[in-house]
Amino acid sequence: MPIPENEVLPNQQSTETTIQSDQSLSNKTGAWIKRHYLALINIALAIYAFLPLMAPVLMKTGQTAAADVVYKLYKPLCHQLAYRSFFLFGEQIVYPRELAGIPDLKSFEEVTGFDSHNQLAAIAFRGNEQLGYKIALCQRDLAIYLSLLLFGLMFSITGRKLKPLPWLAWIILALVPIGLDGFSQLISQMEIPFLGWLSVRESTPLLRVLSGSMFGWFTAWFGLPSIEEMMNEKKSSNEIASSPAKGK
Repeated sequence: MPIPENEVLPNQQSTETTIQSDQSLSNKTGAWIKRHYLALINIALAIYAFLPLMAPVLMKTGQTAAADVVYKLYKPLCHQLAYRSFFLFGEQIVYPRELAGIPDLKSFEEVTGFDSHNQLAAIAFRGNEQLGYKIALCQRDLAIYLSLLLFGLMFSITGRKLKPLPWLAWIILALVPIGLDGFSQLISQMEIPFLGWLSVRESTPLLRVLSGSMFGWFTAWFGLPSIEEMMNEKKSSNEIASSPAKGK
């Protein structure tokens, strides 16, 4: 027995209305993300970069349980070696290894009595009232994420008009400095027999901050304007697709 036409049409109209509603919601969500993606990225970077700074603040104010949560949250993301981290509220802002050879600064070994080769002790050491308390991200990582955030804020303030950094320039300005500093340090301390001629070196806080900042800044310059161009291309394509054809 055929279904009456007056019963079929309402069902078709209901289905079409639902599809149009879903498409409208999807379009609105996509448009909102395109308008606010940079703000979302900057907010995420700000939280990620500034939360580790709260760890020493919480330690200083006696909220050790809350500080412990922050340290543990970032532990899988960063080595947290005390001699490669910044300290707040103490005698010095850094306590480098003796191997770094920085004059006029007390070394990590001197102030803690630990052997710097004991990495587990250096990771576990969070500081004390005299030395201050370490930030939950190491010097290089903190520099990376703060510079990413600074570029993101600059890019937003200037109207997102900057063109993407060419990939070759990104390799030279971002990857090469951090690679040279970090890789040469790593290789020199691995005691590989055929590299015995290579002098053992420990990077300094200044070099870590400099190479990390360059990596973060130029990576953001390479990435964020590229995302902006991609968003604009999608926007143009959607506008063309939704506009009525001429002559119809």
